Amino acid sequence: MAKTPSPCIDVCKFKRQGHCIGCSMTKAQKSLFKGLKKDSHRAGFVEMLMAQQDQMGAYSGWRIAYAKKCTKKGVEAPFPDPG
Repeated sequence: MAKTPSPCIDVCKFKRQGHCIGCSMTKAQKSLFKGLKKDSHRAGFVEMLMAQQDQMGAYSGWRIAYAKKCTKKGVEAPFPDPG
């Protein structure tokens, strides 16, 4: 079974108070995700990130891009199909 892919959608512009405008991760969070080996931890991180995005607002495009990434990697997205 494939692992939960990184929430990064290859935008990587940290212009929202240190958060990426594409995925909402900070540089520290991005490094933390890379160190997560267990899929349950990776999936939990993505859930936390979605809550962070909901709190911050303006990340609706991320779900579409991440769903495509999950499909490409053969993993079910952690939310209903956004489109």
